[in-house]
Amino acid sequence: MRKTLQTTVKNLMAKHNELGKQGEKAAEDFLLSKGYKIRHKNWKLGKYELDIVAEKDDTLVVIEVKTRSSNFFGNPEEFVGKAKIKRTIDAAHHYIEIYDSQLETRFDIVSILKNLDGKFSVEHIEDAFAAWQC
Repeated sequence: MRKTLQTTVKNLMAKHNELGKQGEKAAEDFLLSKGYKIRHKNWKLGKYELDIVAEKDDTLVVIEVKTRSSNFFGNPEEFVGKAKIKRTIDAAHHYIEIYDSQLETRFDIVSILKNLDGKFSVEHIEDAFAAWQC
């Protein structure tokens, strides 16, 4: 019985992780189609992580990607809470220092919802939050 529960949890996590990867790919494709230059995907430094760092119109754009298979419990962007915003801003500060970026910085959310037909709908929320909000 216990082994079956562990297997079920592992399978659910694998599906969740795969959905996240698919969502990030959909976000990347969307951003590229809108003229963004992708600088980094899944950038990590210790405990810090940024989903996508892009550049457009002399602006550094830090993008949090949220993917869900349903909006039954709310839209994907609603799951970016204050703690996640603070971690993203902290990570962006380190990124800016490391790469000595002199560009204006903006924080966006790309909200991905997997439709019943398996395709993704993408919503890009520019200026979703700001460093002063923390």
